[in-house]
Amino acid sequence: MSEKAKPEVAKHFTSSILLWMCKDQPRQTGMDYWKGPHSGIIANTPGLSEYRQIHLAEANPGRWPARPSLETLIPEDRKIDGIAEVTFENALSPLAGREQTALAFADEVNVFRRTLLYAGPPSSSRWYDVAPGSHPGSRAVLYLRRGKDTGTVAFHKFVKKTLVPALVETGVLTELRTQVFLPWSQKLWDTPNVAHDNPEDQHLHASVILGFVDDEAREKFFAGGQAANLSELIAPFTSAVHAYDVETTLRYVKGGEILAAPES
Repeated sequence: MSEKAKPEVAKHFTSSILLWMCKDQPRQTGMDYWKGPHSGIIANTPGLSEYRQIHLAEANPGRWPARPSLETLIPEDRKIDGIAEVTFENALSPLAGREQTALAFADEVNVFRRTLLYAGPPSSSRWYDVAPGSHPGSRAVLYLRRGKDTGTVAFHKFVKKTLVPALVETGVLTELRTQVFLPWSQKLWDTPNVAHDNPEDQHLHASVILGFVDDEAREKFFAGGQAANLSELIAPFTSAVHAYDVETTLRYVKGGEILAAPES
C-alpha cells in the first residue's frame, strides 16, 4: 500500500463482548431486550468513549469462501448473535465503571445464555478512515483464529502490516476497524448464571469490522472473488475465518456522550 493510499488511523482501547441469546424465548425477544433495557445499563457506564451494539444476522453459516486449510463454516453452537463493542476513554476507565458493570453482570441472565469478553491492550484497537465522510450502509464482521504455528507477535504483525493494507486496497470499504486480543480469560468477565465455556481450540485472536456502501457491495466482496483472493494472504497465519453478516449496528455513546437516541 502506497503512502498516498494510507488512511488515517485512530488507536483506541476497546473490548468486545460476544453474546449468545437465551434459548427459552424467541431470539428476537432477546435482541430487543438487549437494545432496550440492557443498553441503558451499559451506556450509563462512566468512562466510555463509545458504545455500539452489533446485531448479527440470524442466518450466518459463515460468509468467507471455503478453503481447505481454513475453518470458514461457523459451528452452530458457537455462532454469535451479537457483539457489544465498548471503547474506553483511557486505560483507567474500566475502574471508574465497576459499579455500573456490576449491574450489567446481574442483568445478563435475563437475556444471554453465554457471554465471552475479548480485550486487547490500550491502543491495540485501530479505526481506519478508509472513506472520509461516508457512512456504511452494510457491514460484516470477521473473527480470526491464528494458526497453530503462528505466534502472537507474528499474528498481530500480520493483521496490521499485511491484512489491513490488502483490505484497504480493495477500494470497496467504507469502514475498517481491527482488534487484536490478549489471551482470553474468563476472570475478565465472569458473570453469574451465564455460561462462559470457551475451549482452547475455539479461542479467537482478532476481529475485523468491514463497512460497505450497501448489501450488494458486501455480497460482491464475498462472492465476487475479493475475499477468496485475500485467503492467499490469510492462510499462512490463520486457521479459521468466521465471517458474519451484520443486520444492525446501533451506537449509544459517542465521543463520551450518551446519545438521545441510538445511531445506526
